[in-house]
Amino acid sequence: MGTALHTGLETSVRITPSEPDTGYRFRRTDIPGTPEVEASVANIRDTLLATSLGLNGVSIQTVEHLLSALAGSGVDNASIEVMGDEVPILDGSASPFARGIETVGLCEQGVPKRLLRIKESIGAEKGNSTAILKPSDAFSIHFIIEFENTVVGRQELDFHYSPEAYRKDIAFARTFGFMKDAEYLMEKGLALGGSLENAVVVGDDGVINPEGLRSPDEFVRHKILDTIGDLSLLGIPILGAYSGFKAGHGVNRFLMQEVMSQPAKWDLVCIEETDSDEINFYPAHDTGLPSMVSSP
Repeated sequence: MGTALHTGLETSVRITPSEPDTGYRFRRTDIPGTPEVEASVANIRDTLLATSLGLNGVSIQTVEHLLSALAGSGVDNASIEVMGDEVPILDGSASPFARGIETVGLCEQGVPKRLLRIKESIGAEKGNSTAILKPSDAFSIHFIIEFENTVVGRQELDFHYSPEAYRKDIAFARTFGFMKDAEYLMEKGLALGGSLENAVVVGDDGVINPEGLRSPDEFVRHKILDTIGDLSLLGIPILGAYSGFKAGHGVNRFLMQEVMSQPAKWDLVCIEETDSDEINFYPAHDTGLPSMVSSP
């Protein structure tokens, strides 16, 4: 239970197990019939300040932090029940979700884990923002942010993924915004639930929050958090290296659309763990992405 960042309304979320290879599916428990919206690229409806999904008139807003916690924690399949049209913002990071997942634990589902392996570089641009996926034998993110506001300025970080590294280095990073933009956003009906309890607010001379930052580079860490959530909308974990320059939800959406339109540049593989704890990969039988089509 918590406050929605943009609508300011009370909302709640409950995560339950789901069947193998079903990915993440949101269910609106406040609507008769509990309609479902698959967390997929095809169902993205808006990327202004947050990633929002929709299908057949049913919407789920601000999904990226929860999806980031799921993907970052190594969850492949989950049913997400939401009482309202927006996921609660909680403290503005993914930590509350990640802690909950760690507390209840994960279960093996008895089927091979599938990955999308990048074979050739795939990129996207939006204005002066770029996002690229390149071949790699592990998932990693290199991210650069660059803001005129000198409090944030330019920050750069390399993140090499593991569930442990995600919980330690990324999940805690909170969403952030600028004091000069707050009044404009509220006039547009956005950020109505925003406060110093769920966001880092940046002024001209420093961070407004009395407790300060959780790390000096919390800003770029949050951008990596968002990116992990966005990329989960491909419906399958990535085996490749992501590089983002001033990237956000919009260019990440374009990047995923490029991935879906260029199947020759990737393949699907399954993980095989050997007795010596080495990890091998072998081709998956199916070659399509679940996010290539909208939910029925």
